[in-house]
This record gives sequence, C-alpha cells and structure tokens, in this order.
Amino acid sequence: QVELVESGGGSVQSGGSLRLSCVASGLTFRNYGMDWYRQSPGKERELVAGIQSGGGSTHYADSVKGRFTVSRDDAKNTVYLQMNSLNPEDTAVYYCNTDPPIKISTLSGSVSYEYWGQGTQVTVAS
Repeated sequence: QVELVESGGGSVQSGGSLRLSCVASGLTFRNYGMDWYRQSPGKERELVAGIQSGGGSTHYADSVKGRFTVSRDDAKNTVYLQMNSLNPEDTAVYYCNTDPPIKISTLSGSVSYEYWGQGTQVTVAS
C-alpha cells in the first residue's frame, strides 16, 4: 500500500530555515524521481523542486532557486527539502510525490485518482 508521509513543517519568521522530510512506502523508492509541491489557499498545487532517481539531477521553480535544496536518501526511502531564507510567499502546505504523481486505480479499474499525503504546513511570518 502506497503511503507518503511529510514532516518537518512549522512556523518561522522571515529569513528562517526549515528542513522537510518525506518518507515513502509501498513502492520501490529508488526507481522514482521525487518532487516537492506546495499549495496555498485559493491557489493550484505548484511544483517547487524535484530530484531524479539516482539523485543526479535536480530542478527548482524560479521562485525558490538559490534558497531551497532537494536531496534524497534511498536507503531511508526519504526525500528532503532544505528551505533557507524563507519569506511569507513560501507559506503553504508542502507535499511530496513521485514524478509523475502516483495514480491509483479503483477496485473496478474503471477510474483512477492521484494519491497525495497529508502534507506538512509551512508558515512564514512577515
């Protein structure tokens, strides 16, 4: 059974740092690229960072380049997001997922849906 568990969020002041973790189970973690997304109220879920399987390549949204670093530890089935120089625009619920996001079929097999974990809240005070 697939499960993604995000942690490490919290409340910080502008300029502060947080490190998010995402532990995956129910899949062969090392075979998947992993992404971090975030979503603020009233906004679409946004891709902020990603790392390829094998860890050789990373990518970042322009808004976080130079401030965020994504990494992974396949032995621990974990992907991390180090966030520095946080600002209020970074306030959101942060989610991890495979690249592309996990799709799960219904029992009937007629429909499918994306799986998302609970996410972890990041709040940056101004």
